Amino acid sequence: MTEQNVFNKLESSLGDKLQHKAEFRGEITYAVQASDLRDIARFCRNDLSFDYLLDITSIDNFGEEPRFEIVYHFYSMPHALHLRLKLKLSEDVGAADTVSDIWPTADWHEREIYDMMGIKFNGHPDLRRILMWDGYPFFPLRKDFPLAGLPSDLPDVAFTKVTPLEGGPFVTVPSTAGSKDREPRAHPKEL
Repeated sequence: MTEQNVFNKLESSLGDKLQHKAEFRGEITYAVQASDLRDIARFCRNDLSFDYLLDITSIDNFGEEPRFEIVYHFYSMPHALHLRLKLKLSEDVGAADTVSDIWPTADWHEREIYDMMGIKFNGHPDLRRILMWDGYPFFPLRKDFPLAGLPSDLPDVAFTKVTPLEGGPFVTVPSTAGSKDREPRAHPKEL
């Protein structure tokens, strides 16, 4: 089946559920409603051979409505094709249906999105935090989360104060020197 045939089949079978099509560098992206995601995902896997879920990402469009976007990246090994599905969620809804029963690898992707952005996945078998500790009240990848962090008064947690950015893992000094020498922690402070 050619690339054109694959996407023609998708559009002829589910055209009413596909809202917007965009093409960039040979990759196709469709905007879909959150309520249609599972039907489209199942069809893509079963009928179009999109057998590999590459990634699920989330975007915080802080200040816009709907605030969140979830982007699903699929790949078809038999056809060597990429497909991207995007859906938007408002902050008050803040939940999408899981696809972890369609692609088991979605389990960890959805958990990471929940942990970092606070977007929940209905029907997920084990939706709990994987990077932040249980009970942490914030979502660090949201755009309204300060770069220096937020204080937390949780008991028995090692990091409860705002973290200074000086000497952080991504703070370097511009220069032609190697990364080891640009790192501020490589130069001891003079007393």
